[in-house]
Amino acid sequence: MTMKSTDLQKNLGLKINAKMGAAGTPGRFGAAAGKASDKREQRQQERALGLVPFACKLPAELVKDLQARGAAHEGGLNALMAELVSKALAEAK
Repeated sequence: MTMKSTDLQKNLGLKINAKMGAAGTPGRFGAAAGKASDKREQRQQERALGLVPFACKLPAELVKDLQARGAAHEGGLNALMAELVSKALAEAK
């Protein structure tokens, strides 16, 4: 006995739904969801050190140059930026 095209489409839909249900839970909702507390702990440690997040808009070419220099700097990008801004402010006085 042949099936109607609507029955074939219904069976195909059921197969797709079964595969989606068997895929499991993505990591962001499962056990990995507890990693948000690590970020909170890191923020608290940074606050204890007196570090404050500071965002600004810079040209893309300057950012690429800063990232390249920050990768080579011993303290990373944050230490490089602190050093450069401190020098610039000292010269401006």
